[in-house]
Order: sequence, then C-alpha cells, then structure tokens
Amino acid sequence: MNKNAPHRLDRSAQGARSPLLRRAGKDLLSLALMDARNQTLRWLSLYEAALASDGWRVPLQPELNLPLWEAGHIGWFQEYWIGRHVQRQRGTACDPTGIRLASIEPRADAWYDPSRAPHQQRWTLDLPDLQRTKDYLSDTLEITLDLLDATDTDVANPDAALYFHRLALFREDMLCERFASMAQTLGLSLGAEVGGRPSPRDVLPALPLQGNVAARPPLTFAPMRWTLGLVRGDGFVFDNETSAHEIALPQFEIDSQAVTWAQYADFVEDGGYDDGRWWSADGWRWVQREGRRVPRHVDQMRQGVLQRRFGTLVHLPMQQPVVHVSWYEAEAWCAWAGRRLPTEVEWEAAAHLGASRGFRWGEVWEWTSSTFRPYPEFSPDPDRDYSQPCFGTHKVLRGASFATSSRLRHLKFRHFHCPDRDDLFCGFRSCAD
Repeated sequence: MNKNAPHRLDRSAQGARSPLLRRAGKDLLSLALMDARNQTLRWLSLYEAALASDGWRVPLQPELNLPLWEAGHIGWFQEYWIGRHVQRQRGTACDPTGIRLASIEPRADAWYDPSRAPHQQRWTLDLPDLQRTKDYLSDTLEITLDLLDATDTDVANPDAALYFHRLALFREDMLCERFASMAQTLGLSLGAEVGGRPSPRDVLPALPLQGNVAARPPLTFAPMRWTLGLVRGDGFVFDNETSAHEIALPQFEIDSQAVTWAQYADFVEDGGYDDGRWWSADGWRWVQREGRRVPRHVDQMRQGVLQRRFGTLVHLPMQQPVVHVSWYEAEAWCAWAGRRLPTEVEWEAAAHLGASRGFRWGEVWEWTSSTFRPYPEFSPDPDRDYSQPCFGTHKVLRGASFATSSRLRHLKFRHFHCPDRDDLFCGFRSCAD
C-alpha cells in the first residue's frame, strides 16, 4: 500500500467515528474506511495471539465463523461492490447481476462469496494464511480509496455515487462487532497489550464492566402517530429502513433503561427456567434443548452474578443491564413480570421523544416483540443477501451495544437475529399498555 498517497490522512482526524457518517463526503468517508480497516487488523492481531498456535481452530457452530474467512470476506465484499463493480456510481439503481471485473485474488469468489461458500463449507476451504489475508485487505482498501478519490460527487445524486463506499464501511463496522461477540463466545482474553499487540481499548469502543447506574422510573407516552422508516435522498439508508410510513400508537409505558441483573435474578430465583407457564412453546423447547437455567456465560446468580467476560470470570454490578439473553428469555421474563416486550415502533418513538426524560440506550442490543418484516413499498438493495432472506424468521433488535461502532448508532437502525441467539451482546426492556 502506498503510504504517501494523498488520501492517507491522520486516522485520528475528527469525525472519523462520528454517528453522522451516513452523510459523509469523500474526505471523511476515506478516513472512516481506513479507521474501520485498522480496527479489523487489530482484531486479527488479537485472534492471532489466541488462536494461531493452534492452527486458528474454531469449532463449527452456527454463531461462529472462521476469523480469517470473516476478514477475507470483508475485503472481498469491498472489492466485489466497488473495485470490480462497473456500475458502482449508480448506487441502488445498479444491476447487481451485471458484468464485473476480475478479482485481484483469483480464488476470492470461491473462498469468500457466501453463495459459493455457505457457512458449514468454510471449514473445508484452503483459506489463505494470515499474511496473505492481510495483503488482500491492504490491496482492496487501496483500490477502494483510489476509486473514492476519483468519484464525482458533483452530480444530481451524490448519495448514489457514494452508496457502495458507505455500505462497505458499515459492513466492516458490523464485522468488528462480530469479532467481539465471537471472542466472547470462544472465551478469548482481551488482556493488556503485549509485544505491540492491541489492547482492549483499541478494539472495543467501551468495555462492558462500568459501574452501576441509578434506576429511573418507566416513561409513559400519550397516543401519537410516529413515522417509522426513512426516505432516500438524505444520506445512506439501509434497504430495510425504507420507506417512511406513519404508525398510530396508543398510549404505552416503557422502561427508561434495559432490564438489569437485579430484576432478572428475581425471575431466576422464582424458578422461571423451570416453569413452562412463562414460555412460548418454541421458547420452552429451546430451554429444554439447551438445558439453560441461567443466561449464557453465567456461572452463578446467587449472592450476585458471576459471568464469564472474554474468558475471565467477573462479578457484575446488579444494576447493569442483563446481557446474553435470547428473545425467548426476554419474552419469558416479561410474561413472569406481567409486562411485555415493546414493539420496534414503541422503542423508536420512546428513544427519540424520551431522550430528555431519561431514556437510556446503547449498552446492549434490545430485543423487541417485532418480527423482522419489510416496511411498505420495500425494495431490496443490490446486496440481496442482507435483509430479504431474514424476513419473517428473525426478530428485530434496536439500539446498540457497548461493542457497536459509533458510526452505526442510529435510532432508525434495525438489527435482526433469530430468537434463539444469545451470543450477541443483547438484553431487553419491558413495556405495558
């Protein structure tokens, strides 16, 4: 990579991690793309320290992926939609099946295209080693930045011209959070810096072991009409966020903060995991199959919570949000407490209108009651594998976690996962009519 290229500005420049990156122009977007790639490389260094001596082994589990595949895939994604995509400046109006240039890595499509290498098959691939993967990441970023530098944004639709660069940035930010959740699942240490390797502060925006937060009462909102979704034309928009439409909301009450360990511990102590009354049929089957009696990674919940965080058993403050609970567990707690999960529109309206009244979010992703579905007049973006395959089977999470990049923190953002996923940094808050 040419270190003296004109777009190589100081990666610590103001704004590179701003939540306003959806509207970023070329210069700020260039800085952010470099920052995201540096985060990816730092995570790779941590994984190298933990896994390289054992051949980078990772168990074949639905919630895990091979770190070298994940890193190579993000380079491939950037090259596939930017470096090789001759219609990239048309944005969402492009033909996603159109002719592409050849990859700089002849076997990139066979390795990193999810349609050619589905999850289980990745463990059988002869993936490139770490150095070759880093070289591919370096080369694809160089191409991306050169093409960004040459992009003409003095056009009628600059959002279209920058669409794929912004998309590549946010997808890499999502990757870095996946690296964090996989490290937690694998029990990898995020110890202090050793031998020039990154420290925890380099790879996580905030560590999850902050002090207690004073409890606040629930918030009540009068009946209203709320606009869900966004209109294209004012920065980047994910396809599942379109299009804007009004929803009539009756009066509702919602917790001002996520349910805490202290609140959840009462459910556990009351035998919540042993009483099918609180669980849906699917949830009860999940409990029995998993043999779960406490949330994931928890060793004990008597006289305080002991949970494994990145391989270390830690004593958690009881006023912290409960984390690593599935949608089934969140639903069961609400049934036990005589509450319910908020819909995604209730969550969004409360987060916007309750900001000055103590509505707190951003420590854990929060399950909602809403099934992930397209908004009215939905039209898929060129990357057909992002939203469409998940409609109807996944649940919507809102907010962000401590591991989420500030660039992704947006009150309209819709995160979505299957209801049995508890490997995420996810919790919930409750609601009532």
